[in-house]
Amino acid sequence: MFHRLRPALVLVALALAALPARAFETAATAAWVYDMTTGTVLMDKNADQPLPPASMSKLMTINMLFEALKDGRVTMDTTFAVSDRAVEMTRAGGSTMMLQHDDRPTVDELIHGMIVNSGNDACVVVAEGLAGTEEAFSAQMTQRGQTLGMTASTFANASGWPDPSHRMSMRDLGILGKRLIEEFPEYYPIFAQTEYSYKGRSPDNRFNRNPLLDLGIGADGLKTGHTSEAGYGLVGSARQGNRRIIFAITGLPTDQSRAEEAERIVAWAFRQFSEKTVARTGVRVAEAEVHLGDADSVGLVPSEDVSLLVPALVQDKVTAEVIYNGPLLAPVAAGTPVAELIIHVPDLPDRSVPLVAEADVGKAGFGKRLTTAAEALYARYVGSPAS
Repeated sequence: MFHRLRPALVLVALALAALPARAFETAATAAWVYDMTTGTVLMDKNADQPLPPASMSKLMTINMLFEALKDGRVTMDTTFAVSDRAVEMTRAGGSTMMLQHDDRPTVDELIHGMIVNSGNDACVVVAEGLAGTEEAFSAQMTQRGQTLGMTASTFANASGWPDPSHRMSMRDLGILGKRLIEEFPEYYPIFAQTEYSYKGRSPDNRFNRNPLLDLGIGADGLKTGHTSEAGYGLVGSARQGNRRIIFAITGLPTDQSRAEEAERIVAWAFRQFSEKTVARTGVRVAEAEVHLGDADSVGLVPSEDVSLLVPALVQDKVTAEVIYNGPLLAPVAAGTPVAELIIHVPDLPDRSVPLVAEADVGKAGFGKRLTTAAEALYARYVGSPAS
C-alpha cells in the first residue's frame, strides 16, 4: 500500500517561505517563462496554443543549420548559392541581408544574416542549400520539431512568412530556444551580437532587433518576430548570477510594448523568485518501514542536492510529503530508488524528487522472521476485538 509521510524537509522549507508571489499579469496574448537552472515553469499563458510565430520561427531554421554543422555536413566556410526565390525575398518588404544572385555567402555569414538581420533571403538560401527546396526543408523542420517535443509546431516555410499552416506555440519556441543554448554553446554568443552588415549592404537593417541586449540585465538572445497577424513577439533569454531564464511572448501591439513587456518579465522572473537548496545529497528527510529486514526501517535520502525556486512573497507555506509503496520488503540495497518526495510550492507546479535507501537492509534472521509471522497471525485471529 502507499504510505505518505511528512518529512523533515518541511521544517527546512518553512523557514524559507514568506508570503506568495502575486501572479504576473502579462499583456501578451500567449507567454511561457521557464527557469532553466531549476527546470521550473514560472508562467504559462496559452503556452500550448499554435499561433503564427513570424520571424521567431527562424530559430528552427537556425537549429537545422547548427545540426548540419554539428554532424559535419557543412562547415562555417561552406558556401551556398542564391536562387531567384531568395532574391525575391529581398524585394518582398520583409527583413533581409540584401543577397544578390552572384553572392556565395558562407554558412557563417548566413547565420549572422538570420540572427542579426533576420534575413528572409538568408533563410531561403539555407533551406535550399540543405534540402534542395524550401518545401522539402519545411517538411523536415516539422518532422524534426516533433522529435524534439515541439508538438504544436508545423512549418510551411523557412522564414516565418505568413502562412495559415505555419504555426508554433510559445512552449515550443521556449523548448527550441533552450535547445539552442544547451546544445550549441559555441554558436550561441552570435545571438548577443548587436550589429551585422553583409558586404556593407543594408545599413538600415544591420542592427539586432532584440530590445533587451543593451540594457545590462544579462540578456543574450534570442529572436524577435512581427507580422500584422502575429503582432510583436520575442523569444528571449537572460542570465543573472547562477540563474538563467528563457521566455517566449507574442501578440503585443507595438515594438515598444514588446520591449517593455520583455523587460518586465525578466525583472519579475529574477526578483520575485530565489533559488534555495532544501535538501542535500545523503541527508535523511524521512524513514520508510521495512518488512522482514534486519532493521525495521531505512532512511530516505536524495541522491543529489534538491534546489527549487521559492517565491519571494508567499502567503501559504511550502510543504512536502514522501510517498512510497510499503512497507519495503527486505533486502533493500543502499542507493535504490524506493520513494518520491513531492514538494508543494505556492503558485508553482509540484516538484517530484526521487529518494533512495540510505543504507543496506538485509533479510532478518530465522528467529525474527518466525516472531514476525507469529505476530501477524495473532493480529489476524486474536488481535481484533469482537464486535
